[in-house]
Amino acid sequence: MATWDVVATLKAPAEQVLAFAAHHLSLGAGHLWLYFDDPDAAVPAALTAHPKVTVTLCDDPLWRARGRRPERHQNRQARNAQDAYARTKSQWLTHIDVDEFIHTDHEISGALNSVHPDALVIQMEPFEAMHDPSLPDDIFTARAFRGPLKKGFANFRDMALGSYAALIPDGMLSHSVGKCFFRSGIEGLTPRLHGAMLAGSRVPSFGRLADTCLLHFHAQDREGWLAALPYRLTRGAYQYKPDMQAFLLSASPQLIDHFYHRTQVLAPDAEAKLAAIGRIHHAALGLRQKANALLEHP
Repeated sequence: MATWDVVATLKAPAEQVLAFAAHHLSLGAGHLWLYFDDPDAAVPAALTAHPKVTVTLCDDPLWRARGRRPERHQNRQARNAQDAYARTKSQWLTHIDVDEFIHTDHEISGALNSVHPDALVIQMEPFEAMHDPSLPDDIFTARAFRGPLKKGFANFRDMALGSYAALIPDGMLSHSVGKCFFRSGIEGLTPRLHGAMLAGSRVPSFGRLADTCLLHFHAQDREGWLAALPYRLTRGAYQYKPDMQAFLLSASPQLIDHFYHRTQVLAPDAEAKLAAIGRIHHAALGLRQKANALLEHP
């Protein structure tokens, strides 16, 4: 069966890091390459001592050894992914964020084993976590996840997003492209955030990994979303969505609140209709239980 690793650049509370690590170890990841963007972060001992986890603190000596510290976090992520790609012993490496969780009802190793031998990059379709205040805390908390509403699903945007549909043409606040697995050992291949480069050209993807999706906890926490909004509007993902960016930059707090609840809370009838066309993915990840188990038995 195919072997696979995970690389992530992290800047998050310790319990979120534990949830991320515990979940992907439970799926069978061969190794986790965790790069802490804040070198002063408190790293759980369960991770530093784990034989399948390599922790790297991205401090000044590390960046000096590499030449310099990139100003943009996206470039730091790419540099760390390249470092892990050069070090991995597994057949595949995926580059994801701390708020992204691979989900499948099948073994990932088996799905990767079935990928065409010529494929260097294979994608996972993203599904964004929806806000549900009735759920008990699970570190990252959601049960319903909405997928992109583009191409053949574009007619469902008005129903899902109301008057804000035109601001979100792909139906996602964050990326709708997804993230990738990269076949390891390819000379000159450089992993990026949503793809890879080889000999100066973007590597084509061989489509989606079978029966596998990427659950993205981008905005399921209303307070967390509001706290991150200024950065996302000026330096993060929303600068690449100019219509939505312009609206949110000029909107009042009351209008921003209405935008959030209309686009990030699923009405029961909308959930049923979107589920019927495969645009809702339901999952109970049990992240707190997994994190606690990792603490007890690292």
